[in-house]
Amino acid sequence: MGSPALNTTLARRFPQVAGLRCVLCSALYSLDEVRYTCPACGPVGTLDVVYHAPEDRRPPAPGTSPYTDPRFVPIAADTPLPTQTIPLSIGGTPHYPRSATLPFAIKDDGRNPTASFKDRASAMVVHHGLTMGVPVIATASTGNAAAALAGICAAVQGPRAVIFVPASAPQAKIAQLLIYGARVILVDGTYDQAFDLCWEACETFGWYNRSTGINPFTSEGKKTVSWEIAFSPVGLPDVIMTSVGDGSIIASVYKGFSDLKQLGWIDRIPRLIGVQSSGSDALTHAWQNGLDAREMIPRPAETVADSISAALPRDRAKALRAVRETEGAFMCVSDAEILAAIPSLARSSGIFAEPAAAASYAGWQAARRAGWLDSSEHILLLLTGSGLKDVARAMQAVQQADKLQPIAPTLAAVREVMDDAR
Repeated sequence: MGSPALNTTLARRFPQVAGLRCVLCSALYSLDEVRYTCPACGPVGTLDVVYHAPEDRRPPAPGTSPYTDPRFVPIAADTPLPTQTIPLSIGGTPHYPRSATLPFAIKDDGRNPTASFKDRASAMVVHHGLTMGVPVIATASTGNAAAALAGICAAVQGPRAVIFVPASAPQAKIAQLLIYGARVILVDGTYDQAFDLCWEACETFGWYNRSTGINPFTSEGKKTVSWEIAFSPVGLPDVIMTSVGDGSIIASVYKGFSDLKQLGWIDRIPRLIGVQSSGSDALTHAWQNGLDAREMIPRPAETVADSISAALPRDRAKALRAVRETEGAFMCVSDAEILAAIPSLARSSGIFAEPAAAASYAGWQAARRAGWLDSSEHILLLLTGSGLKDVARAMQAVQQADKLQPIAPTLAAVREVMDDAR
């Protein structure tokens, strides 16, 4: 689906890109033919950015940013690098190794500029938007992707961000959007309805659509985390666990490792385990029942982890591929387990995660109980957002917060409350 407002000479400007390949029918389109999804397969036919095999296959120097290597990300030949056009430090987030007290490694993407993993995708889309000279970039989001787009658009002083967000999104996330100066459109409906409205508006007004699961350049931004994991001194893990809603993150992690393997820079891809809330379990249901992405239908989506609430995941074809190709799994945890995981993770690692990110830890606990994980395996949890994104749920998770009462400003009062805490 194209738009007359967008530049139509992209194929020449991205010589390293062979085209966009449909994940379902394998049709290959040039960058000038198709913008978002496969015309033959429809919205479920999401596209992969495919690269020509480079002549130079030497691995990058240690410490190289993935945003500077055109063999791995779609950088136009006639524009500055993303690291030059976007004056924020995207990616390069902390990677904590497992230790005697922490039985898994952690990649903490809540440390990105707008406090979520989604900065990686928005950085690539905004860079691409600048390349094309688009005036408006729009997205539908429950909050994190929206904040990432709004923040990066503000930083580059370029395209205007228009955000379609469900009215039920956490207030802290909506506040971020307004602070960054985005045009916020609250939708009285679900995320899926906001998504459909955003798509319709983009097609009608000629806006560039950043929405997860249809814009192939979002995956090219998100997959940079795979580069950082692969080249970390910690080493390539055996298993990566991450929370899943629309399916784009786990799909992009797979895409990154797959591209690195094709370049000859790694020799294997970690097993990928996607963790969903039992209140929003479309991909787990499909995986357990052997369904194809085209056979999936909307399922109820109501969970405390708003970032992973999706009735019909838009990147479902790529997400199912990621798990099946790596012999991984999808699994569900309850909302109660997700809430309990927030303080449990914080007290064992020092990291305050939002509910969706804490779902990875809840999944690790459940998978360990079920015997899915071997004690000898190197496991990494990908944490996708800061707990400050949803303080209300954090307060709900630490139930004793309601029991806090002010005390007199005396040492005797301190002794009394400390005695009560013993």
